[in-house]
Amino acid sequence: MSGKVLALAGGIGGAKLVLGLARVLGDGELVVVGNTGDDFNHLGFSISPDLDTLLYTLAGLADRSRGWGRRRETWKFMAALEQLGGPSWFRLGDADLALHVERTRRLASGESLTSVMDHLRRELGVATRLVPMTDDPVRTRLRSGREWLDFQDYFVRLRCEPAVEEIAYVGAESARPQPEILALLGGKDLRAVVICPSNPFLSIEPILAIPGMRSAIAQCAAPVVAVSPIIAGRAVKGPTAKMMREFGIEVTATAVARHYARLIDVFVVDEADVDAEVPGEVECVTASTLMVTLADRKRLARSVLAAADAISRSR
Repeated sequence: MSGKVLALAGGIGGAKLVLGLARVLGDGELVVVGNTGDDFNHLGFSISPDLDTLLYTLAGLADRSRGWGRRRETWKFMAALEQLGGPSWFRLGDADLALHVERTRRLASGESLTSVMDHLRRELGVATRLVPMTDDPVRTRLRSGREWLDFQDYFVRLRCEPAVEEIAYVGAESARPQPEILALLGGKDLRAVVICPSNPFLSIEPILAIPGMRSAIAQCAAPVVAVSPIIAGRAVKGPTAKMMREFGIEVTATAVARHYARLIDVFVVDEADVDAEVPGEVECVTASTLMVTLADRKRLARSVLAAADAISRSR
């Protein structure tokens, strides 16, 4: 089938499927919505970790061993900063630093984040449209006990160790969805919406928290497919499983399916979760969802698109 595919993604896990989709779809057919709830200002720079992970992955520049940043990175800036007693808990590589400098410069000149990311992806030879969920500031914060933590403090500085009791998406209530996203969701040229296997609470919910976004997805004419980030009771990477336990949610693909109920048409689970139960209105599809190689990413992308196309044909 033809038409555009809209993918919602966070960082590492989402970027893997996004790359697979980009490789099996034609130029211009994929539009990626990146989470900006992780964005923050650090050392005077505007940093967008999830958008940058998506950008580097699509450009073939990502460091696969670390899962973030650029490959073959050097660290002279960080070494010099440490020597001066500066904060070194958030690592900025020398080549990566150039991206943050250029984004900060362009934002300060009055460009929108959407415009900046479009410029950056073109300069790095990325054909896929990569758009932030909003050009307005939204910041994910987490409560542990009586303390509210900024996302990067929790995720990087404290290495996800504090128990999370509550999450807030500060600024989301007044943020405006990126117009291109709503136009695509309301149009007739949409083949599928794909919710990538990113953390539902930290990567996908910030996107859905933007006013009008959830309803636009739920009401769009195209099939909505979500891929489970949980395989056999475990998260492949990140604090998803830990957070689910802290929220009193069972760590299963079934629980994730319930979380996305009334929003999705298809839920894709790993072969290890063939017995997963999904809400009655949702179709469950089994595939190999562990993405180790590029072939794995492309195979899963084809399975996701096939599931969406089957729904379209049945309507």
